Amino acid sequence: MNPTLFAANWKMHHGPAAARALVRAVLGKTAPREGRRLLFFPPAVSLVAAVEALEGRADAAAGAQNIHWEPKGAFTGELSAPLARDAGVAWVLVGHSERRHKFGETDAETGLKVRAALAAGLSPMLCVGETLEQRERGQKEAVVRRQLEAGIGDLDTSMLERVAIAYEPVWAIGTGVNATPADAAAMHRMVRDWLGRRSSGAFRFPILYGGSVTPNNAAALLAEPDLDGVLVGGASLTPDSWLLIVDVSRAGR
Repeated sequence: MNPTLFAANWKMHHGPAAARALVRAVLGKTAPREGRRLLFFPPAVSLVAAVEALEGRADAAAGAQNIHWEPKGAFTGELSAPLARDAGVAWVLVGHSERRHKFGETDAETGLKVRAALAAGLSPMLCVGETLEQRERGQKEAVVRRQLEAGIGDLDTSMLERVAIAYEPVWAIGTGVNATPADAAAMHRMVRDWLGRRSSGAFRFPILYGGSVTPNNAAALLAEPDLDGVLVGGASLTPDSWLLIVDVSRAGR
C-alpha cells in the first residue's frame, strides 16, 4: 500500500525565513509515521531553505511549484527541472489549475513539463480538473481524460510509476467549496481506471485530492479508499491548521 501523501502548496507565500520556520515547526510536532509522507511546495525563492529544514527526515520532501520544460537557456524568470533538482527538491507540481487558468498553460505544455521533470530525476505531480462550466455541461470526465492523455498518455509503465496525480476541480480551488468525498472518489476511480489500462502490474498510482481541503473535511475525504492523499493550499500556510490535517489517521489504511 502506498503511503498517504500530505502535500502543502504554499503558492506565493513564505520567503526563506518563514518557510524554514514553518517546516521546522511542523516537523518538530510530527514524528515519522509509517504510511505517511509529507511534501512541501514553497515558492522558488524558498526551495533551498525548505530543503535544508527537511534534512534528516526521510518521510518528508520538498518540491517546486512549476518548471520550464527546457533544461537551460534564455528564459528570464523561469526555473528548469535540473535547477530545481540541484536545489535539492524531489517533486514538482505540473499543470496546477492556477498555471492553466491564470497563466494560460496548455495541455501540451504540461506534457513537456512532465517529461522534463522525469528526465531530471524529479517526480511530477500532474494536476487535473474541470471548471464549473465544464462540470455543469457534463464534460468533467472528458476534460480530465484529455488532460491525462496530454500530460502522461505516452509514458511507459516505468515512467508512469514515478508520477502522482492530483485531482483538483477548478471550481473548488480557493473558493471554500470542496467536492464531496463521493464526488472526489468517483473521479479518482475514473483516473485510476484510465491509468490501469495504460500500465502493467498491480502498481497503485498515488492520486490526491486538492480543492479547499481543511482540517474540517480532511478526514472524510481520506476515508474514501480511492484517495491517496491531499494537496492543500491555504490550510497548509500555518503550523496549527497543517498539523491538524497531517495528523488525520485513515482507518484500515
